[in-house]
Amino acid sequence: MSASALSDDRRYEQACDQAIAMCDGNLRSTIKALIMANEYLEIELAELQAAVAAGCVPNIAFSSEVVTGSHEENASTQGTSTHARSSVA
Repeated sequence: MSASALSDDRRYEQACDQAIAMCDGNLRSTIKALIMANEYLEIELAELQAAVAAGCVPNIAFSSEVVTGSHEENASTQGTSTHARSSVA
Protein backbone atom coordinates (compact mmCIF):
# COMPACT_ATOMS: atom_id res chain seq x y z
CA MET A 1 0.00 0.00 0.00
CA SER A 2 1.38 3.44 -0.91
CA ALA A 3 2.19 6.12 1.65
CA SER A 4 -0.68 8.33 0.43
CA ALA A 5 -3.14 5.43 0.74
CA LEU A 6 -2.00 4.85 4.32
CA SER A 7 -2.36 8.56 5.03
CA ASP A 8 -5.89 8.55 3.56
CA ASP A 9 -6.76 5.47 5.60
CA ARG A 10 -5.61 7.16 8.83
CA ARG A 11 -7.55 10.28 7.92
CA TYR A 12 -10.72 8.25 7.30
CA GLU A 13 -10.25 6.33 10.54
CA GLN A 14 -9.89 9.59 12.43
CA ALA A 15 -12.99 11.03 10.72
CA CYS A 16 -14.96 7.90 11.68
CA ASP A 17 -13.80 8.16 15.27
CA GLN A 18 -14.80 11.83 15.39
CA ALA A 19 -18.24 11.15 13.89
CA ILE A 20 -18.90 8.36 16.39
CA ALA A 21 -17.69 10.52 19.28
CA MET A 22 -19.98 13.36 18.20
CA CYS A 23 -22.89 10.92 18.47
CA ASP A 24 -21.81 9.76 21.95
CA GLY A 25 -20.67 6.38 20.63
CA ASN A 26 -24.09 5.50 19.21
CA LEU A 27 -23.38 3.89 15.83
CA ARG A 28 -26.98 4.06 14.65
CA SER A 29 -27.09 7.81 15.35
CA THR A 30 -23.75 8.22 13.59
CA ILE A 31 -24.99 6.46 10.46
CA LYS A 32 -28.23 8.48 10.54
CA ALA A 33 -26.29 11.75 10.83
CA LEU A 34 -24.03 10.79 7.92
CA ILE A 35 -27.01 9.85 5.75
CA MET A 36 -28.66 13.18 6.56
CA ALA A 37 -25.45 15.08 5.74
CA ASN A 38 -25.13 13.19 2.47
CA GLU A 39 -28.74 13.98 1.52
CA TYR A 40 -28.12 17.66 2.26
CA LEU A 41 -25.03 17.65 0.03
CA GLU A 42 -26.93 15.86 -2.75
CA ILE A 43 -29.65 18.55 -2.63
CA GLU A 44 -27.03 21.30 -2.62
CA LEU A 45 -25.30 19.72 -5.62
CA ALA A 46 -28.58 19.40 -7.53
CA GLU A 47 -29.36 23.08 -6.86
CA LEU A 48 -25.91 24.13 -8.08
CA GLN A 49 -26.23 21.96 -11.19
CA ALA A 50 -29.63 23.50 -11.93
CA ALA A 51 -28.20 27.00 -11.52
CA VAL A 52 -25.34 26.22 -13.90
CA ALA A 53 -27.74 24.66 -16.41
CA ALA A 54 -29.85 27.84 -16.24
CA GLY A 55 -26.81 29.90 -17.15
CA CYS A 56 -25.81 31.17 -13.73
CA VAL A 57 -22.05 31.30 -13.32
CA PRO A 58 -19.95 32.36 -10.34
CA ASN A 59 -18.81 35.96 -10.22
CA ILE A 60 -15.19 36.28 -11.40
CA ALA A 61 -14.26 38.00 -8.12
CA PHE A 62 -15.73 35.09 -6.18
CA SER A 63 -13.81 32.55 -8.26
CA SER A 64 -10.52 34.30 -7.53
CA GLU A 65 -11.32 34.40 -3.82
CA VAL A 66 -11.43 30.64 -3.69
CA VAL A 67 -7.79 30.61 -4.74
CA THR A 68 -6.44 33.78 -3.14
CA GLY A 69 -8.29 34.19 0.14
CA SER A 70 -11.57 35.02 1.80
CA HIS A 71 -14.07 37.60 0.63
CA GLU A 72 -13.21 39.77 3.65
CA GLU A 73 -9.46 39.53 3.01
CA ASN A 74 -9.90 40.55 -0.62
CA ALA A 75 -12.24 43.42 0.30
CA SER A 76 -9.79 44.78 2.86
CA THR A 77 -6.86 44.65 0.43
CA GLN A 78 -8.91 46.46 -2.23
CA GLY A 79 -10.10 49.12 0.21
CA THR A 80 -13.80 48.28 -0.17
CA SER A 81 -16.15 46.93 2.42
CA THR A 82 -17.63 43.46 2.20
CA HIS A 83 -21.12 44.93 2.26
CA ALA A 84 -20.45 47.29 -0.61
CA ARG A 85 -19.10 44.52 -2.80
CA SER A 86 -21.85 42.04 -1.99
CA SER A 87 -24.59 44.56 -2.75
CA VAL A 88 -23.18 45.01 -6.26
CA ALA A 89 -23.11 41.29 -7.06
